[in-house]
Amino acid sequence: MTAIKHALQRDIFTPNDERLLSIVNVCKAGKKKRNCFLCATVTTERPVQVNVVKVKKSDKGDFYKRQTAWALRDLAVVDAKDAVKENPEFDLHFDKVYKWVASSTVEKNTFISCIWKLNQRYLRKKIDFTNVSSQLLEESVPSGENQSVAGGDEEAVDEYQELNAREEQDIEIMMEGCEYAISNAEAFAEKLSRELQVLDGANIQSIMASEKQVNILMKLLDEALKEVDQIEIKLSSYEEMLQSVKEQMDQISESNHLIHLSNTNNVKLLSEIEFLVNHMDLAKGHIKALQEGDLTSSRGIEACTNAADALLQCMNVALRPGHDMLHAVKQQQQRFSDLREQFARRLASHLNSVFVQQFTQTLLQLYNKPYYLSVPGHDQSSTLAQHSVELTLPNHHPFHRDLLRYAKLMEWLKNTDYGKYEGLTKNYMDYLSRLYEREIKDFFEVAKIKMTGTTKEGKKFATLPRKESAVKQETESLHGSSGKLTGSTSSLNKLSVQSSGNRRSQSSSLLDMGNMSASDLDVADRTKFDKIFEQVLSELEPLCLAEQDFISKFFKLQQHQGISGSTTNEAEEMDGGNLSRSYPSGVPQTISSEKDMIRQMMTKIFRCIEPELNNLIALGDKIDSFNSLYMLVKMSHHVWTAQNVDPASFLSTTLGNVLVTVKRNFDKCISNQMKQMDEVKISKKSKVGILPFVAEFEEFAGLAESIFKNAERRGDLDKAYIKLIRAVFVSVEKVANESQKTPRDVVMMENFHHIFATLSRLKISCLEAEKKEAKQKYTDHLQSYVIYSLGQPLEKLNHFFEGVEARVAQGIREEEVSYQLAFNKQELRKVIKEYPGKEVKKGLDNLYKKVDKHLCEEENLLQVVWHSMQDEFIRQYKHFEGLIARCYPGSGITMEFTIQDILDYCSSIAQSH
Repeated sequence: MTAIKHALQRDIFTPNDERLLSIVNVCKAGKKKRNCFLCATVTTERPVQVNVVKVKKSDKGDFYKRQTAWALRDLAVVDAKDAVKENPEFDLHFDKVYKWVASSTVEKNTFISCIWKLNQRYLRKKIDFTNVSSQLLEESVPSGENQSVAGGDEEAVDEYQELNAREEQDIEIMMEGCEYAISNAEAFAEKLSRELQVLDGANIQSIMASEKQVNILMKLLDEALKEVDQIEIKLSSYEEMLQSVKEQMDQISESNHLIHLSNTNNVKLLSEIEFLVNHMDLAKGHIKALQEGDLTSSRGIEACTNAADALLQCMNVALRPGHDMLHAVKQQQQRFSDLREQFARRLASHLNSVFVQQFTQTLLQLYNKPYYLSVPGHDQSSTLAQHSVELTLPNHHPFHRDLLRYAKLMEWLKNTDYGKYEGLTKNYMDYLSRLYEREIKDFFEVAKIKMTGTTKEGKKFATLPRKESAVKQETESLHGSSGKLTGSTSSLNKLSVQSSGNRRSQSSSLLDMGNMSASDLDVADRTKFDKIFEQVLSELEPLCLAEQDFISKFFKLQQHQGISGSTTNEAEEMDGGNLSRSYPSGVPQTISSEKDMIRQMMTKIFRCIEPELNNLIALGDKIDSFNSLYMLVKMSHHVWTAQNVDPASFLSTTLGNVLVTVKRNFDKCISNQMKQMDEVKISKKSKVGILPFVAEFEEFAGLAESIFKNAERRGDLDKAYIKLIRAVFVSVEKVANESQKTPRDVVMMENFHHIFATLSRLKISCLEAEKKEAKQKYTDHLQSYVIYSLGQPLEKLNHFFEGVEARVAQGIREEEVSYQLAFNKQELRKVIKEYPGKEVKKGLDNLYKKVDKHLCEEENLLQVVWHSMQDEFIRQYKHFEGLIARCYPGSGITMEFTIQDILDYCSSIAQSH
């Protein structure tokens, strides 16, 4: 172990300026691996660092290599496992627990003792020694071992230094020259002391012999000092000369600093001037475009747009501190403000003129547009059929296309002068709302005429006059208001009322028509209504979407997340579908988002759509209440489509509101049918047959199934089905109970058979339970009617055998019944003779006629009922034969007709009728 320790010190620790104090041969606990060494070392440099180093032999086995090192200050616990028994295992707790097994217990104890001493000497933090015997600590360790392993005292640990190879060689040569160097160390030490004294004396003599050389050396030193003094004198004169040069250089340096500072200031001043010139200088071409640019041509609009953007950039430039105090900057800013105000005013005036011009042109086209061309002497219906106007809405794409050229300028106006932008927005809404109101009212008027095929009092429509004076008056009013952008629009209101008065009266007249019976209308009429209503919605939807898209692009609302406008006298917001709520003067209007403003504008522009749709729906409901089914499906589909695009859009909101009205009409249609069922009255003098509301339910269900196929609102129809069918069931029973001419069972049987057939044919999934119930009621009442109507066709025979059954019930044996006086064989033969085959056939014929009178032809249940009566009669016949066989055995008594006779009678009766 000593040789290994020496080799480790030489090869590993000496190059790292470390001293090896203790070593232990270990291996990891629980693993079969090659052994390694744990070494306790200290550094030779101060401050002293104490480490625990793991050394492992190389794979080739030629040399040792340093594998892992831990600072002793990181050691928390030393666990010796057992303080009493010898145990080579121990644990060292660093950042984790390392479990070791020493090659011997002595090596383990020596290593732990060394660790304890190093901890006591060098570390403030004390290590926790667990399961360590007190005898292993410093007091119990032998002094020689203590000195050799841990150094014992401070001097041994701190001043120990290993001899190098040369020193070892010299010591060996010296010891070889003295034979007793090992056996008598004291004599050897005395000899060395004597030799040291001799050497000291020789050194002193040598020094005394060299006194002459010392004197010579001292003289040389004196001469050198003199030379140094002369050099210092010269250096002082040189320093005085350089002092003046230094002062001159300082003055030159200060002058250079001032020149550099002046240049720096000039550069910065030039930079500031260039910044102002580059960012606050507007080109002459841009100024000319803003003042005189053509706003009617595409090239002029582009030039004005570029100039407006350049002006906005100049006005929005971020000035540096102090720039706003410059007189030239203030003048330029004022010039920019004047240009902005001048161009904003010119742009707003031009755009307002464009609005008026477009509105006037469209208005003239509307006045010149004929509803219908009437031909004198022709029938009104033929005139309407041959000369009807197409049910389409005008296309505003050219108008939008022309205005979209100004979209960037509108965005500029919005960012620079929101007051004028807001004024243009209001004027646009005013003009367009009146324009769309005229177009939409005309459109709905045509739709109503196409639906009804007639007009009020048969009056024929002729081409409307141009009313040029009214157009001129309205145009002048619009031009008069364009200067203010927020001028009065009372003349527009007045003209709108005057020009559309006739059409309003015609529209209201259509709604005043009386209800038309659904039975008078065929499928073609309802299909025609469905197509017209679908066309109305299909025309309105792209119109609204196109206008909404234009508003978003033209007024640049998609880029405006929140609008906070300036103070206005009249601010409007959406209130119940109309822009009618106003705010007091001085209160700014705030709209939460661009979607709110788009919806607000759309509501103002298309304020007539919802009332017109409601009027059209009311007309359709008056024409035929079943039209509500068509309208519910179509309106639901269009609402669903609009909500997929934008749930909060104007179109989605408006159609959703109208859908509520359609749903109410649908519910009212269902309620009316239920009410009619409850109020139905039957004639006391005629057969009941299939009740009207049963037939109407069939018609309703057939129509509804064809309309609601794959519809979004199927759930509403299913709920209506449940209500209607339950009401039908209740009403059928009510009528059956009140029927006097037709038996109750017949009414129930025929009507529930009809209901069952209807439900089976239509296969309505939500009415499966009601279908089964209808079948059960039909079956039960068929059986009840058969039993009741057939009764006892062989009455006396029935009474006779009832008496026989009564005797048997009293305890008389069946074979002894024939001994009863009233029920003997002779009495039985008398009763049987009263019912020959002819009488039986006659009775069945009368029964057939009776049943025929009760049943209605439309349900065709006569043969079904007759066949059931035949089966019931045969059942009674078999019952009588069984009683004869059991109670009168061997008598040979039989009925005068057979089962085959019964079948022949029934067949011939059915064929004869």
